[in-house]
Amino acid sequence: MSPRRCPPRPEMRPEMLPEIAAAVGFVSGLLRTRGCVSEQQLQVFGGALREALAEHYKHHWFPEKPFKGSGYRCIRINHKMDPIISKAASQIGLSLPQLYQLLPSELTLWVDPYEVSYRIGEDGSICVLYEATATKPGSSYGMLTCKNQMMLGRTSPSKNYIMTVSS
Repeated sequence: MSPRRCPPRPEMRPEMLPEIAAAVGFVSGLLRTRGCVSEQQLQVFGGALREALAEHYKHHWFPEKPFKGSGYRCIRINHKMDPIISKAASQIGLSLPQLYQLLPSELTLWVDPYEVSYRIGEDGSICVLYEATATKPGSSYGMLTCKNQMMLGRTSPSKNYIMTVSS
């Protein structure tokens, strides 16, 4: 009888930890507010989402150019569930219909080096969940990001949403 081996864990780059933790905490908080998911399930979901994001981002994380790869790191629910979220939710037995009931139908979550932000609704305000100062000053902050391009391309004024997430 051979010993049971655990699958290798994705490389968790230390510089990604605060950003991934902010994203996981936010999505877990959305699930928590509905009261349909137990704390134990939230812990499992959070761990699965953390590992999935670390794996997904490991070759697409550029602290020296924070906006490079921003579209790849974007988590999106637009009447279609983001596959990373649905995969993590499947670990706790949540089906797609249940996820659609628990999460906003329109959600964009940007996970970039030094900043995590979200928008609920197509015309919602962009809110910052996590922000840090770059260790090396970069010129990329003056660049037009995907997020800023979306804001500039609006045809209607933004609507303000208030969301409270407890941890």
